[in-house]
Amino acid sequence: MAEYTLKINGKSYTTNAPEDMPLLWVLRDLLELRGTKFGCGAGLCGACTVHLEGAAIRSCSFPVSAVGSQAITTIEGLSENGDHPLQKAWQEHGVPQCGYCQTGQIMNAAALLKQNPKPSETEVEKAMQGNLCRCGTYTRIKSAILSVSND
Repeated sequence: MAEYTLKINGKSYTTNAPEDMPLLWVLRDLLELRGTKFGCGAGLCGACTVHLEGAAIRSCSFPVSAVGSQAITTIEGLSENGDHPLQKAWQEHGVPQCGYCQTGQIMNAAALLKQNPKPSETEVEKAMQGNLCRCGTYTRIKSAILSVSND
């Protein structure tokens, strides 16, 4: 096991973990930041999406040893009070049903809007393709993202 000091949501955390332990399990099990969800474990569904230096990554397939000094943002750090424009839009558009995929959806959408503040519908669809929603709220997800980008 190695010792890692991670910058997460603007705070510094030190923990011991095997170098191949996925970042997801470091966040959830070792640091008790449980907003990031486990979905498939293979980086295919997007439920585990977090930001690494502002870019969306799949934390279930990203080893903690690869983080280095890069800053991590989880859903808990997107907005201290849960009032990020995307979180508000999710509520306004009635996006969540079961809600399980929503943290990953929001984190992926936030990374998209940071990179491209005014994406087209096609750009939103393409960027969000890797985030699966078993409830099928894709139309509402797209509407919520576009409503924020149009502000």
